[in-house]
Amino acid sequence: TTCPVFPFDSWWHADVSKLPVHARSAQWMANMSPTRNLHPDFGPSYGEQPAPYGIPITVVDGKHATVTVTFQYATESDRIPYPLGNDTLVEGGQYNSGDRHTIVVDKTTCRLYETWATQRVGTAWRAGSGASWDLTSYNLRRAGWTSADAAGLPILPGLLRYEEAVAGTIDHAIRFTTDVTDQRYLWPARHQAGSVNNLAYPPMGARFRLKASYVIAPTLRADTKAILKAMKTYGLVLADN
Repeated sequence: TTCPVFPFDSWWHADVSKLPVHARSAQWMANMSPTRNLHPDFGPSYGEQPAPYGIPITVVDGKHATVTVTFQYATESDRIPYPLGNDTLVEGGQYNSGDRHTIVVDKTTCRLYETWATQRVGTAWRAGSGASWDLTSYNLRRAGWTSADAAGLPILPGLLRYEEAVAGTIDHAIRFTTDVTDQRYLWPARHQAGSVNNLAYPPMGARFRLKASYVIAPTLRADTKAILKAMKTYGLVLADN
């Protein structure tokens, strides 16, 4: 669409390559699945899953019908009409098991709608939680409120999208998840879902980056080099567990 993915000078687009290393960086790294490598969750997951993996994006216009959604975490969700329907793409396929995220962008109003644990039973819509943002605004959710992500952040701005990888220009932090997180969150995250009360574990909203010393081999594909460069410049943000 012609909509921005939040303002160009927002937190998502901040160059963090020169910022100092956090005092607990080594501890956080040591407690994030130390025996596993960072791996991408997009595409068909190398044929291991019957449904396409990753979080798809649905684009609608201002004429799209809206529905009322009943939320499990209603007190922390935006209880407004959502433009969901038969055309809505759902993570993992149409309402199968898993997180079942939906991301819908209204290209007329530049409004973003996201839901988690989405279900459709007949004409009734349910979800674990839901949130909406103005893509032209800096506004955050209320402190303590979740979103479709545990950190209370929007999902869309942290996704790697095909068209930007092909273009070789990725100008934002990349969303990632880990297993065990602390029961705290860092601005601009608004919420946590940590299982430990331990500062040695990373909090929601923590921003990591690929070391400047990491050599991006010239023999790599152009899209791979673009992603690695973004990891150095804009980093990765811990969004869920």
